[in-house]
Amino acid sequence: MTSSSTEPTMDDAWLESRVVDVVNRWPAVGLAVGIVRDGRLASFVGHGVEDIDSRTPITEDTGFRVASITKTITAVAVMQLWEQAMIDLDAPVHEVLRAYRLVPKDPTWRPATIRDLLTHTAGVPECVPAHRALLPDFGESVELGRPLRTLAEYYGGVLPVVAEPGTRFRYGNHSFATLGQIVEDVSGEPLERYLRDHVFEPLGMDRSDLVRTPEIVSRLATGYEMSRRGPKEVQPRELVTTGAASVYSTPRDMARYVAALVGGGANEHGVVLKPETVAMMFEPQYRPDPVIAGMGLAFWRADLGGRPAVEHQGTLPGFHSQLFLAPEDGVAVMAFTNGSWQPDFWLPFEASGLLRQLLSIPDDVIRDDVPRCPDLWRDLCGWYRVGGPFTDLRVRGMAGAGVEVFVREGQLMLRMMTPVPMLYRGFALHPDDPDDPYVFRVDMGAFGLGTMRIVFRQDLGRTTRLHLEVMPMTFHKGSDVSNPRRWAMGALGALAVGAAAAVIRRGGDRGAAA
Repeated sequence: MTSSSTEPTMDDAWLESRVVDVVNRWPAVGLAVGIVRDGRLASFVGHGVEDIDSRTPITEDTGFRVASITKTITAVAVMQLWEQAMIDLDAPVHEVLRAYRLVPKDPTWRPATIRDLLTHTAGVPECVPAHRALLPDFGESVELGRPLRTLAEYYGGVLPVVAEPGTRFRYGNHSFATLGQIVEDVSGEPLERYLRDHVFEPLGMDRSDLVRTPEIVSRLATGYEMSRRGPKEVQPRELVTTGAASVYSTPRDMARYVAALVGGGANEHGVVLKPETVAMMFEPQYRPDPVIAGMGLAFWRADLGGRPAVEHQGTLPGFHSQLFLAPEDGVAVMAFTNGSWQPDFWLPFEASGLLRQLLSIPDDVIRDDVPRCPDLWRDLCGWYRVGGPFTDLRVRGMAGAGVEVFVREGQLMLRMMTPVPMLYRGFALHPDDPDDPYVFRVDMGAFGLGTMRIVFRQDLGRTTRLHLEVMPMTFHKGSDVSNPRRWAMGALGALAVGAAAAVIRRGGDRGAAA
């Protein structure tokens, strides 16, 4: 294990002991963990190696694919154009998108806006078109050396909108790929040049790029996928949806990026945004319920014991990354791995746990001081459908046809309607708010995670929807007659297994991380 080349401090020793705990729980080929505060990389620990054959150790300058953290960088570019009044966040996308069209399924829907794209609520499906659902990376990638099609070519000039904008959260790459295209169309520059000139260079990120240059390759770690037979090298591919997931960077460079985020848009090297713009990006922009922290602009919001935080995960085959920021405290945790067992599940949890420890915030726990209200359970019980196309595979891989609420041996339970035994077996719903009997918490310890809030809401005195703290997703209550468990668990099981397999092959970015 290597630590920062600077003089060791109590922070380094503290962090190293925590990283040892993490890799004892979750073995990794390589793991880089850093703490950013006071505008710099205050502490860093590298565990393991960049490449198994060469045994090169992980350092601050190891190259990683940061995957969907790219979305936050593309969002910074979008907000720069907004600061210059070159775009309006609430204007229809078609006013600035020139390369292709967003076409709604229903012409009566309001047009999608840039704000909708930034919050994953534009109604864009996860797979475009649907027949690419079971291809590697949902058909969005090509082998190295093969030419990348433009987005206009990839979509055939049309990106479908399958849900009314602003009504449903559904995570995917196509909204942020489109935002990258908007940056190109409005600025007149290729996205890689724009990011290099307006984000990376001002922040001193001289080892970051959107494209795979020789300089990037010279320091890039090898990505591995883990199996019972051990790590297997992943053959790299390039994504058509570059604005969503293609950035290459290093822990040192990412620390400079994070320092700018918690520093109000500036670090010691330069400025990329105004403080009020960064603050707006971290404020709730889509929130299905006041209890749910919801989405900012490109960032997931979180509540750490009453303190606001924002975060984002990145997942590609062989590479996983996580940023967790406490902007009001000026502190952040970042983590990167080039091979571990299901890090898309545990990396967000471990990073948030480190941030909690840094800020002396206790973990959220299952409460035993909130009374149960069994008289409400009859109304809560039933099945809640996902909605949207089946090719929203992240959702289908996790929840199948939806979720079901039921009572087992005097305990209110929730289960995912999927053939995955652990998810279908169900989780106990524990009351979590003495002032709101419709707020519960479940223990995700079986997945090596923490806890997650579940919120029920009513219309006209009847429970009609259920909100998960994860993503943040909303499920709508269906009739008992239409409960798919009655008639189609076998068929849905086969489909959900295929969906889950596709998500695992791609790396289930945000699939089940709290």
